[in-house]
Amino acid sequence: MVYRTPVTVVCAGAKSILDLPLTLEVLETQGVPVVGYQSTEFPAFYSPSAGLPVDVTCDTPASVAALMRARDRLGLTAGLLVTVPIPAEDALPHDEIERAIQQALEEAEAKDIRGKEVTPFLLARVSELTGDESQTANIALLKNNARVAAEIALAYG
Repeated sequence: MVYRTPVTVVCAGAKSILDLPLTLEVLETQGVPVVGYQSTEFPAFYSPSAGLPVDVTCDTPASVAALMRARDRLGLTAGLLVTVPIPAEDALPHDEIERAIQQALEEAEAKDIRGKEVTPFLLARVSELTGDESQTANIALLKNNARVAAEIALAYG
């Protein structure tokens, strides 16, 4: 039996190391709407856009809260994914971060790093390759996500 919980998740997109089109396909298959917060495109974590569309755009916390209330009134059990692009001033150039991620992935494979050790290795190595810019961007997007999530929670009541 599959259990579903009508949660709302606020994030800056999926991990950059994932296949983003496939990630969106899986979310669609599972009935999880992908909401772009003040954006029509799915963010690429460190970059504001992955060049992929979202299902719907909401420009205010109140509009996201309205979607949540509608889901609840209808008794739907799917989660809601609210994607918040990293602020432009904190974003990294897409090509630059992709090169660093690709290099780190290749190094992880060459060193046979697997399982739960992959993510910490990749985060540390990408940070090294970007002169800690990825870590700075990560902190900025986390703060932005927390701010937007708090605003949505207040609007939801």
